[in-house]
Amino acid sequence: MTFLYGNNVVKAGLARITESTPQYAGVVVYSMNDIPLGFGVAAHSTDHCKDLDPMGNVVLHQADIGEYLRVEDDII
Repeated sequence: MTFLYGNNVVKAGLARITESTPQYAGVVVYSMNDIPLGFGVAAHSTDHCKDLDPMGNVVLHQADIGEYLRVEDDII
């Protein structure tokens, strides 16, 4: 999943989505093992995601658990 590299979640990479999520709602992204990976903003409502093309953005990335590794040199 490229979400851990700072990319958005596309519909093709989506396994499950909470019903009736409104557009621009804050969301937590989980792995298939229910481990929280990060958070972002819903790019579209759940109803609109059903009709979205496979490469359409579903979640806009804000932060993830791998971010500290990518910016480790800037922190120290």
